[in-house]
Amino acid sequence: QLQLVESGGGLVQPGGSLRLSCAASGFTQDYYAIGWFRQAPGKEREGVSCISSSGGSTNYADSVKGRFTISKDNAKTTVYLQMNSLKPEDTAVYYCAARITYDSNWAQFYGMDYWGKGTLVTVSS
Repeated sequence: QLQLVESGGGLVQPGGSLRLSCAASGFTQDYYAIGWFRQAPGKEREGVSCISSSGGSTNYADSVKGRFTISKDNAKTTVYLQMNSLKPEDTAVYYCAARITYDSNWAQFYGMDYWGKGTLVTVSS
């Protein structure tokens, strides 16, 4: 059973930091890309960041470039999203998602096959 479990969300003040984690299990680790997406109240879901199966390619939405960093651990079982300089507009439910692909450098915001249940990030003073 393929599973993605997010953690690390919470309440943080503007300018603060959070690190989200996405623990992946139940499938071959070498053949999936992982992306982070978010959905704010009343808005459509948007791609935030993505990392390829090799870890060698990453992708970021313009709104988070320079503030967020995606990475994965050496065992490639957990993907992290380090979020710095958080803004109120970053408030959303954050989801991780996986796309099964044999392209080790694929890191895009479409075509995801599996989704986690999400973790809430609230940026407020």
